[in-house]
Amino acid sequence: MGKRVTKAIFPVAGMGTRFLPATKSVPKEIMTLVDRPLVQYAIDEARAAGIKEFIFVTSKGKGALEDYFDHSPMLEQELKRKGKTDLLELLKQTNMDSGAIAYIRQHKALGLGHAVWCARRLIANEPFAVILPDDVIAAETPCLKQMVEAYAETGGNMVAAMEVPPEKASSYGVLDVEDDMGSIVSVKGMVEKPAADKAPSNLAVIGRYILAPSVLKNLNNMRQGAGGEIQLTDAIAQDIGTPNTVYGYRFRGQRFDCGSKAGFLQATVAFALARDDLREDLSRYLREVIQLDKAAE
Repeated sequence: MGKRVTKAIFPVAGMGTRFLPATKSVPKEIMTLVDRPLVQYAIDEARAAGIKEFIFVTSKGKGALEDYFDHSPMLEQELKRKGKTDLLELLKQTNMDSGAIAYIRQHKALGLGHAVWCARRLIANEPFAVILPDDVIAAETPCLKQMVEAYAETGGNMVAAMEVPPEKASSYGVLDVEDDMGSIVSVKGMVEKPAADKAPSNLAVIGRYILAPSVLKNLNNMRQGAGGEIQLTDAIAQDIGTPNTVYGYRFRGQRFDCGSKAGFLQATVAFALARDDLREDLSRYLREVIQLDKAAE
C-alpha cells in the first residue's frame, strides 16, 4: 500500500542548550557517541531504510555539521600515504554524494512542525521520513527499516511508539489507540505533552516518522500548540480518519534520549559495551566502580 520512501528530513536547528558550554561552538548533532557523531547514527539508519535524499533543517552556527559530510582530500591523502586503509574505509561512510544532501534554514525556532514545514518544497507530493538525531536507537534491524517494512502494508502515516511510565507521558506526544494489533496500532487521537492524569495511553511517540505529504498541507495552517510551538503531532493528528490515517509502530530495540545528559551517558556505555574493541576494558572498569560504590555504603 505505501509508496517507496526515499527522502528524509533531519531537524537539526536546535541550540542544544542542555549541553552548554560544549554547544557554544560544537553543534549538538556532531557531539560524539563513542567515536561517531550523533548525526552519523541517524544517517546510517536512514541509508539502511533505503533513503536516497537527505534534507537537513539547520540554523545559524551549524557550519561544522555541514562540513562533516564533505570529502576531506588532505586527510584522505595522508591516510593513503600511511597505508591506513581501515580508517579510509571508515571515512567513506561519512561522505555524501554530490546532490544527495540539502540544507534548509529555519530562521525562527517555532517548533518541530515548523522545521518540517521548512522542507516542504523539497518533498513535493511524496511520502517522507523524519528522523530526530537526539533519539538514538540500538536495534538489530534499524528502527526506520522496521517502519518502512510495516508502512509498505499500511500506507498512511506512521509514528514510532514506545511504552513510557505514566509520569513521563507529559514529555511526549501520546497516542490514543483505536485498535492494538501488536507491533502496529491504529490511532484515533494524538495528544502533545498531556498532563499525567489526562494521557490517553502510555504509548509515546519518539523521533521516527513516515509521513504523507498531506501533513505538510496541514502545517500550512501553522496553528500554535503546546508550549506555543507549531507541533508536528497536531498536523499528523489532522490526518486521522482520512485515507492517510495514522498508525503507531512499536519498534524492536532500545531508545536512548541523547538530548539529555543522562541519556547520552547511558548510550555511550551501551554502545561502547557492544564494541568488541572496547567491551573488556570498559566492563572491567564499570565492575570496579560498582564494587567501590558498594564498599562505600
